Amino acid sequence: MSSSKEIIEKMFAAGGIKMNGDNPWDLQVHNPKTFDRLLSAGSLGFGEAYMEGWWDCEALDEFFFRVQYNRVDKMIPRDFTTLKYALKAKFMNRQTKGRSKDVVRKHYDIGNDIYKRILDKHMLYSCAYWKTAKTLDEAQDDKLHLICRKLKLEPGMRLLDLGCGWGGLSKFAAENYGVSVVGITISEEQAALAREVNKGLPVEIRVHDYRDLNDKFDRIACVAMMEHIGYRNHRVLMETVERNLSDEGIFLLHTIGGNYSTKVTDPWIDKYIFPNGMLPSAAQITTAAMGLFILEDWHNFGVYYDRTCMEWLKNLAHFKDEFIAEHGVPFYRMWEYYLNASAASFRSRKNHLWQVVYTKPVKLGLYETVR
Repeated sequence: MSSSKEIIEKMFAAGGIKMNGDNPWDLQVHNPKTFDRLLSAGSLGFGEAYMEGWWDCEALDEFFFRVQYNRVDKMIPRDFTTLKYALKAKFMNRQTKGRSKDVVRKHYDIGNDIYKRILDKHMLYSCAYWKTAKTLDEAQDDKLHLICRKLKLEPGMRLLDLGCGWGGLSKFAAENYGVSVVGITISEEQAALAREVNKGLPVEIRVHDYRDLNDKFDRIACVAMMEHIGYRNHRVLMETVERNLSDEGIFLLHTIGGNYSTKVTDPWIDKYIFPNGMLPSAAQITTAAMGLFILEDWHNFGVYYDRTCMEWLKNLAHFKDEFIAEHGVPFYRMWEYYLNASAASFRSRKNHLWQVVYTKPVKLGLYETVR
C-alpha cells in the first residue's frame, strides 16, 4: 500500500509540482504530517496546514495555477468534512437574513484599517479594469467609469448601489456623474466608513437587507455581492432588482463566476473567508433572470482579477509586520493563501469576472455597450 506521501507526490506531479523541489512553485514541506492531513481533511486541512506553517512555497500563485490549470485540485480526496459542507449547501438555505451576517462578521467586520492598507484609494474590494491602467488606483478609476458608462448615468438620476461596501462607487457616481445614490450594506463597519467618505454628497447609506427593499431607482448596480448570497437566493436577488428598477432603468451585475453550476464552495474558503457563499455559473445567472429582464451585454474580464489580486498581495506584504503584530502569523498566512489561490483561479480561467447588463422587457430600442 502506498504511503500518504507517495499518494500526494503522485497527485501533485500531474501539475509538475515536486515535494521539496528546486522550482519556485514546488512545495517545501516542514512537517511530514502534512501528507496525512491532506488525505484526511482535504483542502480544508491543506489550507490550515499552510496557516500553521507546516509547508511553504516561494511562488504560491504559480503553485495554485498549476494545481488549478491541470485540475490537480479535482484529485484531492473528498473527506467527511467536504461531505458535511455539501450536505449543508444542498438541504439548507445558508443565506437566510440571519445567516447572511455570518460573512460580514467573518470577513468584513474585522476592521476597516486592514482593507485601507490592502485596497486602493476608493477601497474597492472587486476586480479592477486594467485595459490601459498602469496602477491599481488608475485601474479602479477605470472600472468605476466603465460601470457608470454602462449604466448610462445622467445628472439627476437615482442610483441604487446594492452591496455598497465602503461607499466607493456611491461617492464616485455622485461626484462624477451628478446622480443621487442609495447604498445598501449589512455591515455596520462598512456603513460607518461609507457615510464618512460620502459626507456632504447626495448619498444615503443604509444598513439594510436587500430582500426588504421597496423603492424605485433609475439605475441599479450590484457589484461583488452575488457571490455571497447563495444559489437559493439568486432568483430573490433578481426579483428584488426588478421590483425596485424603473421601467426604463438599467441594471448592471458585476460578479465572479465559475465554469460549472455548483451548490457548494471550497471548505477552507467557507470556513475562513466567505461563509455560506458560492460562485454562480452563467447558467445559474441567466436562469435567475429569466422572464424578468432582457440580457443586453455580457463582458468577461476575469484575467484582470489575477493582476488585481497580485496588487493586493503586494500591499499585504508591505504591511506584513503590522498585520502579524496586530493579528498573528496564522491570520497573515490565511490572507496570503487566499489571495494567491484567488489570483491563480483567474489566471487558469477556472473563475471569471462578469459584468452583465440587463433592462426590463418593456424598454424598447438598442442598448449600445461600452468597453
